Amino acid sequence: MTEKLFCFGLGFSAHLVANQLREEGWKIAGTTRSAEKADALLAQGIEPHIFSDDEPVADIRAALKSVTHVLISAPPGGNGDPVLAHHAGDLAALPDSTWIGYLSTTGVYGDRDGATVTEEDDLMPSGKRGRRRVAAEKAWFDLGRRHGLCVQSFRLAGIYGPGRNALETVRSGRARRVVKPGQVFSRIHVEDIAQTVLASIRCPNAGAAYNVCDDDAAPPQDVIAYACGLLGMDPPPEEDFETADLSPMAASFYEDNKRVANDRIKSELGVKLRFADYKAGLLALHDEILAKINGAGTDTL
Repeated sequence: MTEKLFCFGLGFSAHLVANQLREEGWKIAGTTRSAEKADALLAQGIEPHIFSDDEPVADIRAALKSVTHVLISAPPGGNGDPVLAHHAGDLAALPDSTWIGYLSTTGVYGDRDGATVTEEDDLMPSGKRGRRRVAAEKAWFDLGRRHGLCVQSFRLAGIYGPGRNALETVRSGRARRVVKPGQVFSRIHVEDIAQTVLASIRCPNAGAAYNVCDDDAAPPQDVIAYACGLLGMDPPPEEDFETADLSPMAASFYEDNKRVANDRIKSELGVKLRFADYKAGLLALHDEILAKINGAGTDTL
């Protein structure tokens, strides 16, 4: 039987997982929220379905009957997890041990004042987004236990990759170096997210949670400075966090300060990170940018 993955939400990370499995011969289906995006997915060989926040969608319910694996990247909202709200019953009816992966966030751990967290630590989210994620994780694991489904959670650190990274921030003129003493963030390249999810599909473990991050939690201002160095540009001046003019959303990212341990993805799933730190990841992305520029016949960054 051909294996089929259904993705609730085909964003930056899930899309890469889907494309890699499609290249291996899997059938891929997934949701989007617009007809335009659905047409784009269809052109890529992905069976599209338009998700509704208001009610279950009949063609999604029908499509789920033939899947072997499910990946959820849609975030929870104020009313809880949108997928469980409308399709929990459809998922509960899947065969025993069906693989279900939930893309969560390291925000579930909250602030640890720079200390290291593992998957064994208590979940103590700082803000409402983190609390929603904790509730959603619990709901997914509860669904798995009640109905014999193989649910795994992937707690993702700050995601970067092609078109979404510090190099692009610098090139666009949006880069800032806001300094909060002792503050570090964990990160993960999207390719390492994909390889971790694929490793879990091949080595399922019901009820497991995995921290998905690289080996080097680092201050955000250092990442911007390194990106500037690669581009041959002067870094922007440092700004004190206490006096920096930040939006509420931007300021909220500085509420949590922790280092995230990734030993479990290595020991249990055999993951060997392609980009063990932000320097390796940004250097590879910079090489990709140069290759595109040279291919276009220009040397202008």
